Amino acid sequence: MELIVLVGISRRALDSLLRNPYRTLEIRNARNIGALEKLQEGRKVFLTYETFQDITRSTEGVIAEILRMERMEQKILWEESDEREQMVCRIQLRLIGLGKVLEVGEEGGVLKAKVREMMPHEMAMG
Repeated sequence: MELIVLVGISRRALDSLLRNPYRTLEIRNARNIGALEKLQEGRKVFLTYETFQDITRSTEGVIAEILRMERMEQKILWEESDEREQMVCRIQLRLIGLGKVLEVGEEGGVLKAKVREMMPHEMAMG
């Protein structure tokens, strides 16, 4: 299946999704927010700990369905940044399974991958 990839997701968030099949994440990475703008509720995504530059054939991660998505702006304390707001996208996910990248490509700054669903015993992530 071909999926949009969300990169740099923390191990804590991925582990939590594997333990509880329903999880809401707050996405702040501009590249991930741009990728989510191409998606709607009901679509599947591939989430991985790896960074954008490090996604290759055989990268492992989690396949999830987007149940709900909400975009919002959050104020930032002036001491912490030169900007006053940041975009945040809250996504409620439902775990589909584990996946491994077969092919990867970029389209308009959005990373897309052909992903094979894996069995739990095949997963080396950890």
